[in-house]
Amino acid sequence: MLFTEDFLHYIWKFRLFNRINLRTTEGEELEVYSSGLHNTHAGPDFQNARIRIGETTWAGNAELHLSSSDWQRHGHTTDNAYDNVILHVVYRDDEPLIGTDGRRVPTLELKDRISPDLYKRYHNLVFGNQTIIPCEGSIATVDGLTMQNWLTRILVERLEKRSEAVVAALENNRGDWEETFYQFLAANFGFKTNALPFELMAKSLPQSILAKNKNNAMQIEALIFGQAGFLTDDLQDEYPRSLKKEYDYLAKKYSLQPIENHLWKFLRMRPQNFPTIRLAQFAALVVQSNHLFSKVLEIREVKGLRDLFANIKVNEYWETHYRFDKESAPAGKSLGAGSVDTILLNTVVLFLFSYGRHMKLQHFVSRALKLLENIPAEQNNITTDFANLGVNIKTAFESQALLELKNNYCDYKKCLQCGVGIKILKPN
Repeated sequence: MLFTEDFLHYIWKFRLFNRINLRTTEGEELEVYSSGLHNTHAGPDFQNARIRIGETTWAGNAELHLSSSDWQRHGHTTDNAYDNVILHVVYRDDEPLIGTDGRRVPTLELKDRISPDLYKRYHNLVFGNQTIIPCEGSIATVDGLTMQNWLTRILVERLEKRSEAVVAALENNRGDWEETFYQFLAANFGFKTNALPFELMAKSLPQSILAKNKNNAMQIEALIFGQAGFLTDDLQDEYPRSLKKEYDYLAKKYSLQPIENHLWKFLRMRPQNFPTIRLAQFAALVVQSNHLFSKVLEIREVKGLRDLFANIKVNEYWETHYRFDKESAPAGKSLGAGSVDTILLNTVVLFLFSYGRHMKLQHFVSRALKLLENIPAEQNNITTDFANLGVNIKTAFESQALLELKNNYCDYKKCLQCGVGIKILKPN
């Protein structure tokens, strides 16, 4: 048989082996009361197992290997962490295992106790020729409750991992949630293409400086465009010239240095997504709403959060421009619904979740998950593939969870650690 040690763990964990007339390799009668708790860290594979050998009940750890000889090969002989192993579970017993006390460690061999049908389903799942995901032929048969429970779990996993970056930035900002939110929001205003220069601009322009000029829209715009490096050239139009004049004064006042203008990318972008337009929208948002994170925490309804970003009004100059000194046909420059959803998904949801976890306020975590349920599902290659396989995807709650499933489970064929894979493999 061709399988990994993970398959043996799966069989032991769910006791999917023939348990009739169980005996150790030395012929002693064996009964498994509890397989123990699966340990994914260093040390024995299963902790706090309970078994009966002969007339004696034992409590301790169980260690699993494909072959008995793997014990020595893995260096357990000299590791005191394995002294409390009460049962060695192996697929094949190829040599006796002698403990540090000189006695043979009780061993259970599973070679003839695994169902051929279970092995066949496992082999097809993990070693098959699937093109999208290992369970592409079976995932549509998984019941809705199992799928929903698993997607919820891995969605939380995804948010927990992403929140690590928030906590790290929070520490750098000395616990200032407003400043941290402002920096992440700026990066997400740049979307993928201009996320880095947007982030650098925000870090070079602390929110405290913007707050000092919060009642002057021209100064806010001058600070943001100036720090972005767009006010260093000779400018012709009155509006950018006025911005430059304001910025030159403010830069000297606050000892500011702009970021390099060449970092911004315009190539192969729709004009609506030009960084100049995104900066104008970001400036308008800052003018409209000070202490943005506090507002996000206060707003309980999804509509209110949408309105916070959807109703911003950029300077009228941008109604007929996409870049400084280059006039264009009149067009609205407010954030579109798709852009608002992206900001809600990548910034607001993440910060509600991170704040709730960090401050131990579960209702903010719940609000983050509820917000995901009210954002349409993302459209990308991964969600399209899952939809074609019969998976129901309506909201960002499902699409985000499926991204985590594909990238961190399916791509590594971690089917035995996946709720969907376990459901498919389990006997009916």
